Formats: sequence, structure tokens, C-alpha cells
Amino acid sequence: MAPTPPTDAELNTLIRARLAALGIDLNQLPPGSTPDPETGSPGQDSVLASLRSFLRGTVAALAAYQMPTPGTTDPAVGKALSQQHVPILYPSNSVEWRKA
Repeated sequence: MAPTPPTDAELNTLIRARLAALGIDLNQLPPGSTPDPETGSPGQDSVLASLRSFLRGTVAALAAYQMPTPGTTDPAVGKALSQQHVPILYPSNSVEWRKA
């Protein structure tokens, strides 16, 4: 049985909580969906709609990329996936590590 997708209200709560944890307050944006005519800032409803769309589409697609369970797929595929490197915060520092 597939899980029930979250409602707009549940996603709004998640979005506001995640943004608040980063120090971003959506209440600073103009209310509604119309942008501020002076600054061009998007309205709160527009931002929430955009982020809900992102969460429903992109996050589901990214979640599909998982390491295969051992024994259920070609071992070469699992090995290729497990050999990927973790992103480095400052790639320029890694140049010294790669010199022979």
C-alpha cells in the first residue's frame, strides 16, 4: 500500500519549520500571491506553492536513487554506485592530495 501524500497544509508546516531553522521568516514577504510592486518580492503564497511543487516532484525523484539491496541486482552496478566520492567542501584543497 502506497503512503498517503502530504496535504498542502502539512507541507506548508514542514516548509515554514525548515526555513525557520535556517533563520528565514516567510512572514517578511508580502501576504498573498501578488509580488510587491516596489521590490518585486514574491508573495508568501507564491513561495509556498513553488516549494510545495519542488518537494512533491524533485524530492520523490531523488528518493528513488537508493543503493541496491545486496543480492538483488548486478554486483557491478552496486560496486559502481558505492565507489562514488563524497562531495568536498573545498575542492581546490584536494588538488594536493591527488598529486603523485
